Amino acid sequence: MKNLIRLEEAALWALSLWMYDYLGGSWAWYPLLLLLPDLSMAGYLAGPKTGAALYNFWHHRTVALLVFVLGYGSDHQGIMIAGVVLFGHVAMDRLFGYGLKYATGFQDTHLGKIGKQA
Repeated sequence: MKNLIRLEEAALWALSLWMYDYLGGSWAWYPLLLLLPDLSMAGYLAGPKTGAALYNFWHHRTVALLVFVLGYGSDHQGIMIAGVVLFGHVAMDRLFGYGLKYATGFQDTHLGKIGKQA
C-alpha cells in the first residue's frame, strides 16, 4: 500500500510540474518556490500545537486548490502558479513520507513517525 500511495503522490507532483510549465512559471524560481511552504515550520517556535496547526494549514491540498481557484477566478497567473507550486510541494512531501502533523510533535504525522524514532 505504501508504494501505491507514493506512486499516486509522484503522479500528483508530475501534474503540478506540468501545470507550472503550462502556466509559464520560471524554472529558475521553481526550487525556491517549492520549499517556501516549509517556512510554516517556524510555527514550532511557539510550541508543537501552534506549529502543527500552521504547518498543516500550509500543507493541506485543499488550501493549494483554493489558492489556484482564487487565481483562476481573478485571472491572476501568479496566484495560480502559487497554488500549483503549493499542490506540488504537498505531493512531494507525502512522496517522501512527510505527512500532516499531530500536536504531539513534528515527528508524529498521519503517515507515521518520521526521523530517528521511525
